[in-house]
Amino acid sequence: MVSSIHSSLAISLLILSTTSFLPLSAYGAGGFSVDLIHRDSPRSPLSDSSSTPSSRLKAAIERSFSRANYFGNAIQRNIPSVFASSPSASDNLYSGISSNSSEYLMSFYVGSPAKEVLAIADTGSDLIWIQCKPCEQCYPQTIPLFDPQASSTYKVVSCKADFCSALSRESCGKKSECEYTYAYGDGSFVDGFLSTETLSFDSTSGRRVQVPSTLFGCTHLSNGTFSDGSGIVGLGGGQLSLIRQLGSSIESKFSYCLPAMSQSSATSRLNFGSSGFVSGSNSISTPLISGNPDTFYFLHLDQISVGAQGSVLVNPSMKAAINAHQGNIIIDSGTPLTFIDNETLQSVANKVASSVSFPKVADPNGVFNLCLDVSGSGGDAKLPDITFHFSGGAPVVLHEYNTFVEVAENTLCLALISSDHLGVNIFGNIAQQNFHIGYDLRAMKLTVAPADCANM
Repeated sequence: MVSSIHSSLAISLLILSTTSFLPLSAYGAGGFSVDLIHRDSPRSPLSDSSSTPSSRLKAAIERSFSRANYFGNAIQRNIPSVFASSPSASDNLYSGISSNSSEYLMSFYVGSPAKEVLAIADTGSDLIWIQCKPCEQCYPQTIPLFDPQASSTYKVVSCKADFCSALSRESCGKKSECEYTYAYGDGSFVDGFLSTETLSFDSTSGRRVQVPSTLFGCTHLSNGTFSDGSGIVGLGGGQLSLIRQLGSSIESKFSYCLPAMSQSSATSRLNFGSSGFVSGSNSISTPLISGNPDTFYFLHLDQISVGAQGSVLVNPSMKAAINAHQGNIIIDSGTPLTFIDNETLQSVANKVASSVSFPKVADPNGVFNLCLDVSGSGGDAKLPDITFHFSGGAPVVLHEYNTFVEVAENTLCLALISSDHLGVNIFGNIAQQNFHIGYDLRAMKLTVAPADCANM
């Protein structure tokens, strides 16, 4: 069934021919890049000119816990994050994100003629969905709702189609449409019909790339506080994600490069196909491990080392947190902080504390395990690198901006959180800053290379 989805899309890519747009096949292995917009960027509708570094950090902490909780729920339930059913069903399944937990947004176009949409780019979700007319009840958005009746390329998927069974459960609408409900841990939900439509992307090269017959959700009923955008672009590992649908046309490859937190106004890149290839003498690779749900990208973390203080073997109980799969940590672009088990965290914190002379202080937010008063450093605190050693001999060396956050003037805290009460371990996006991170879903391999992401 998965191959039938990929085959249908590949055929569409080959037969498309226009004068104003390029089909994806024209790029050679689907090589193109698009902009990612950080939620705090001036380009984002969420940008707040009155916010401070402290208030933005507090919001990032809240989003981290929110997202980790939903990931934990999905893993413990051992279920995928989207299904077809009624919004009143008692067994609603939870998405990996909450309705207000986005980190990065992306712009794209839907339909013929094309209508612009700004949506959440999410490696923790699969289904692409936007809000559509008519909408009985929809959360407010700044741009007009997409009108499928005004598009010549819109088609509803039948509940009898293979595409519908890509959802974990099938439900037929009044006219045999494939109906879905996407539920969130905060009680929000979206409900609509699985459909196909032409999606278009403005590549950073200046050309617009068209991808016809893309499966997406046309939402006609929603309840929640989705102030982040008009919908979601699922970049997860499941069958309905944009990455899986593009499949062989992008060689099942994508990558991103996230600038440092202090550079939120800098443009990030989301790369597909040949543009998503990561290489270089400093690059390392580690296996992507199949897990359940298959939406999430699992890795295996062997140990963590702190400067010259030696290594800490990761607590084997971390495996139990994700149903005894070989993977013991999820890599996610949408979770700011990194979560590891408490025993490992305590050992790492102790090694960090013993390698510096700064006095310990309490975290004013009551969140972080280790905080340091660096007022005596003259503004140039020297903190040890912390290396995450992933399976396959893959050390990722994290610098101060990857592992410490400034919670108050002259107070730096180790940006690692205990995962014991959450049941899920996450390699977050602060740790990923200034790394070019490539996902190869054909070879099931993750490649990481140091990079100046603000200037790529």
